Amino acid sequence: MRKALAVAQESLASGDVPVGAIILNKDYEIVATAHNERELHSDPTAHAEVVALRRAAEKIGHWRLEGHTIFITLEPCAMCAGAIAQSRISTVVFGAWDEKAGAVGSMWDLLRDPRSLFKVEVRSGLLERECADLLKDFIRGVRKRD
Repeated sequence: MRKALAVAQESLASGDVPVGAIILNKDYEIVATAHNERELHSDPTAHAEVVALRRAAEKIGHWRLEGHTIFITLEPCAMCAGAIAQSRISTVVFGAWDEKAGAVGSMWDLLRDPRSLFKVEVRSGLLERECADLLKDFIRGVRKRD
């Protein structure tokens, strides 16, 4: 998660919300890293998770990411939770909760819903304070500029 936090800080250069994602294979080797790139590319789907999933699939040459784990500094939204499920990622680990748009336990729980086709192990709260503080500092900075 510390690596995901470092990657999240790279979002700040483009003015995007600092969210980072790291995907590891079953041998705990980093397959992909990404941060939010919505502002950078004017792409509403360029959340850290989606960018990381695309990079991991490209690197391994297949869209199925079974046996992989994704570490994310912020609880995934509905779009990202859906993409994670579709990628067949085995485990999701996230830091900060997203009480307004989180789809892995806060607002919804798409990955553990009993009706879901794909079962994903979810772990929450890893370095929660550090992840939340990074986001809070960013939001405070945005509010000061407005």
